[in-house]
Amino acid sequence: MTAAQRERAALVQTMREAGPDAPTLCGDWTTRDLAAHLVVRERRLDAAPGIMVPALAGYTDKVQRSTAHGGSYEDLLDKVASGPPLWSPFKLIDPIANMGEMFIHHEDVRRAQPDWEPRPLDDQTVAALGRSLPFMARMTLAKAPARLVLRTPQGRTLATVGRGPEVTITGEAQEIVLFVSGRDQVRLEFDGPAETVAAVKSNRQGL
Repeated sequence: MTAAQRERAALVQTMREAGPDAPTLCGDWTTRDLAAHLVVRERRLDAAPGIMVPALAGYTDKVQRSTAHGGSYEDLLDKVASGPPLWSPFKLIDPIANMGEMFIHHEDVRRAQPDWEPRPLDDQTVAALGRSLPFMARMTLAKAPARLVLRTPQGRTLATVGRGPEVTITGEAQEIVLFVSGRDQVRLEFDGPAETVAAVKSNRQGL
């Protein structure tokens, strides 16, 4: 089982325990809405482009609402748990395309709770998340008004992006992944001018 598959299974288990109406970090989405998003992304090739393309978002939203309320919550979770179908392009690239997706959305459910704490991750999962960081940082931090150095507490630089006054963001790879994807419920340290750090936080392009 790959790290992405393990994280998918853990996400589904957390969503089962939370129930269909639990909050998430995805705006006003409940866990039911989040499950529908994952199903549409992997199984509705006609609607999935609207997840990334604003001009197509209206149709995607319509399909997602229909998916969310067209069956039971358990049925939705079973579809998420089974992974991409054979005809889905995500089937071949699941370890790459879905590692971050499953981890981020798992934490979207966990960290919407007031008493959340970071959970321990196995080395394979941490390494997979770290490998995704350079690409993710270029996608979401390109407009940041600073040169960002993303670094682990052990001093390993995972990625650098941007130009301007330097800001160092230090934390475990999984925490940096969440910050880069637009989440604020993270355990990180920021070293740089206070106004620049604030500008960096407000100029992320969330995923």
